[in-house]
Amino acid sequence: MKTIFQHIKGDKTIWAIVAILAILSFMPVYSASTNLVYVVGSGSTLGHLVKHIVLLIMGFAIIYGVHKVPYRYFSGGSVLMLPVVIVLLVFTLSQGTTIGGANASRWIRIGGVGFQTSTLAGLVLMVYVARYLAKNKENTINFKESLWQLWMPVAAVLILILPANFSTTAIIFLMILMVTFIGGYPIKYIGLILGSGIVALSIFVLIAKAFPDAMPNRVQTWQSRIENFHQEGGKEAYQVEKAKIAIATGGTFGVGPGKSVQKNFLPQSTSDFIFAIIVEEYGLVGGFLIVSIYFLLLFRIFVVIKVTTTVFGTLLVLGVGVPIIFQAMINMAVATNLFPVTGQTLPLISSGGTSIWMTCFALGMILSVSASKEETEEDILDDNPLDILHETID
Repeated sequence: MKTIFQHIKGDKTIWAIVAILAILSFMPVYSASTNLVYVVGSGSTLGHLVKHIVLLIMGFAIIYGVHKVPYRYFSGGSVLMLPVVIVLLVFTLSQGTTIGGANASRWIRIGGVGFQTSTLAGLVLMVYVARYLAKNKENTINFKESLWQLWMPVAAVLILILPANFSTTAIIFLMILMVTFIGGYPIKYIGLILGSGIVALSIFVLIAKAFPDAMPNRVQTWQSRIENFHQEGGKEAYQVEKAKIAIATGGTFGVGPGKSVQKNFLPQSTSDFIFAIIVEEYGLVGGFLIVSIYFLLLFRIFVVIKVTTTVFGTLLVLGVGVPIIFQAMINMAVATNLFPVTGQTLPLISSGGTSIWMTCFALGMILSVSASKEETEEDILDDNPLDILHETID
């Protein structure tokens, strides 16, 4: 055990939280996977559990590898990766495949493994925004220049994510506005960007309604999810109703591990609605434990922010850390019928490779920042992206 602790750096509490969440996910995923086995007819419950464990092990390997990288490299790396994710998003929109019934243009297959490119794009975009704000912290921001240097790349990525995944687009946009506000970007300009985003979304909806064959069912799906919120009828209302029954059945201490009934009726019981299964089997006590762990993770993220010595490090941790907690809160709000269905997974607990891996990549960056003691703003922002590429090749 001492040997292991000698090799891991950064906030040990975050390491512990990640390990606890991973371990706590085993039984819910194993239990809820009976839906995939007996209803969908996909594999075996043990097979789904083994796959989930393998994905988590790979996730821990990602955390370990990323947290060993000095976080100054993420600054220039975001500039290099931004064109890559734009190309991937374009390819995904044109060649995407259906994974578990999800919208076809969300996923691509790489080596037989499904990959959701929007999750990677959001992560890269947050780092890119943190880099821009840190570089201009001491400067008077020119709005026209920031349109080209900051908001054009943001708009390009969000426009490519929007047709297939509105909720992810909205979360990324809100998180970017939060980071820009904390990073000192003028409030009046943030207001203009927010207004422009609302106008752009309205134009997109009008175009989608005028040409329904171009993006079949997307706007209708968003509309139906909002209309079905707190109403009877529809697929989304059916899922929420079953989730509410699961939560009500769980009571204080739950019906016991593996004894959920509603897992057989919830189509996304291992991902989008896994929190409802946790409450059904482990009760309000289990649900409160999960919520408490996420809030503890949020607290440790702010601890890392407090001790970070650079603006980029602070904004990086904020930009990649807070969305993890925000996503968890949305997932639990959907399961408890406090929010319309969005398709957001519960980080590190829901099954799904892309979500686990990108969450682990974000956590690795946070741990890299917390492990760093000697980085300076000049070292970080003077990094040339091409120099990083040359060092990587060498």
